[in-house]
Order: sequence, then C-alpha cells, then structure tokens
Amino acid sequence: MTSQLVALCFDAYDPPGLADFWAGVLGWEPAGDTTLRPHDDTGFRLRFRPSAQPRTGPNQFHFDLTSTSLEDQQRTVERALALGARHLDVGQGPEAQQIVLADPEGNEFCVIEPDNKFLAECGFIGALSGDGSRATGYFWSEALGWPLVWDQDEETAIRAPYGGPKVTWGGPPLRPNTGRERVRFDLAPPAGGDQRAEVERLLALGATRVDIGPGEAGRVVLADPDGHEFCVLPAGDA
Repeated sequence: MTSQLVALCFDAYDPPGLADFWAGVLGWEPAGDTTLRPHDDTGFRLRFRPSAQPRTGPNQFHFDLTSTSLEDQQRTVERALALGARHLDVGQGPEAQQIVLADPEGNEFCVIEPDNKFLAECGFIGALSGDGSRATGYFWSEALGWPLVWDQDEETAIRAPYGGPKVTWGGPPLRPNTGRERVRFDLAPPAGGDQRAEVERLLALGATRVDIGPGEAGRVVLADPDGHEFCVLPAGDA
C-alpha cells in the first residue's frame, strides 16, 4: 500500500484569485473557492492555501501544458495572458519552441510545442516538471507506487498506472533550496491506512521531518531526499 497524491498545493497571496486563473487556463471545475477538481485523468486536485511568505526563487515544480498544433499552442498562451499571465525569460533563448509564462503570482509554467514525443500520450497537463535528483525520482516512485517511465542520464520520470501527467526530475545541477516551497504535494495515507504508519514508511524510504512551526494542524510536513517539502494529511482528510 502506498501514499495517494491527492493535491498539488500552491501557497498564494490571493488563493481565490489564483484558483480562478488556473480554472480558466485548465478548464477545471471549482470544488469550493480555493480547490479545483480535474475533468480528465490527472488524478489529483489543485489547492490554493493562503500565505504571506514571499517567493525566494523558482518553484520546484512547474506545469508543462501540451499543444496539438502551433495554433493550439498560441490559443493557450493568449488565454493565459488574458487571464493575467505574463511572458517569462528564464534564459530559454529565441530558438526555444516552448513558451514560458508565469501566472499572476509568478508561478512558472510552459506551453509546450506540438509533436513533443515525450508527452505525446499525455493530456493537457503533460507533465509536472521538477528540479530534483535521480534519488528523488526513485523515492517518489516508491512513495506513490508509480512506475518509472524514464531513467536516463540522471533524469527520471514517473507516471501513475491510470495515466495522467508525468512527474519529472531533471537531474544535476540542482538549485539550492532558498526557502519554504510554495508548490508542493499533499499526500493521503492509503485507503484504510494510518497517517503515522505512512509517515514512518516514507521516513524509511529516505524522507526527513521538517519543522515549519504552527499553521499546519494535523498535517505532517516531510521533505524528500533533495529537501523539497510535502505534506502527509490525516487519514480521511483528503
């Protein structure tokens, strides 16, 4: 039995506003003011939690959104810009085929060119592209029970057995941790499982405990082998 990835959680200055932005980009259904529910096989929700903490660097994860044609790619970009996104220069250069944007709170995401073979079988959210080592890719494969679908040149990727986006780690060089993660996983214990037992299993796989002070009542905050934070929710709090 393994953890369930129930949500990708964003810290936000304006959670309802950021939820509205991503609902407009993705076409997902609201499940309350600050949670979005997928309409496809993505398998996890988006949650937006209030936080006044400033951004201290790029997020660990960003979305890679797929396109079916150059026109479709441009439509996605135009829709995002109209909702409040902006273009972002991350050193991609003029020859890059993907278009890099930031949402209204600076969270990076890419709109990928059509005919990208790595994401060919994926839906609109093709990948959660992450900064991380091969060891962390292996950790998350064991933590979630998702098989590796890429393991080459220190780069790894996993994908749920039911489909949905790939989760990727780009390998070295890794960015230094510069503060608390503003985008992170929310996990739930396996069905019928116990939070404490699941935390112990994750620690045995290589996670570490993180002390972030008050404000996460009932949640256990851990870090993966690269030091990136995630939360284990109480049983029944998914």
